[in-house]
Amino acid sequence: MSENKIKIAIGSDHAGFEFKEVLKNFLKNYDVKDFGAFSLDSVDYPDFAHPVASAVESGEYTYGILLCGSANGVAITANKHQHIRAGLCWENEVASLVRKHNDANVLCIPARFVSEELAKEITTTFLTTAFEGGRHQNRVEKISC
Repeated sequence: MSENKIKIAIGSDHAGFEFKEVLKNFLKNYDVKDFGAFSLDSVDYPDFAHPVASAVESGEYTYGILLCGSANGVAITANKHQHIRAGLCWENEVASLVRKHNDANVLCIPARFVSEELAKEITTTFLTTAFEGGRHQNRVEKISC
């Protein structure tokens, strides 16, 4: 793995497992670490969302990607971490806005509500959209407690 590659932490529960596997292959030009789940067996999403959020929070990884059925559970869990701004994205425009306006660093995808192709598009949009700063910077600075 190249030192120049963007580092991405990825995780899912059982509902997001298949999309996570697709995205890992899709993200072959990035340095991706899989935090689980590792099968379709029923698991608890916080067991995977917390390690992904911690990896981003520590600065070891630039971005996190989390998947579950609705993406609400992983988003709520990840957002419990200071300095994590996890955004639930179900279409490209939302992925663009959470990066531009909220400087989101964790992407949460609802596997039961998007197609694999849309999940790839959302991921690309999230990873290639820059934070606008400006008027949004002050707002982002007010998020952490």
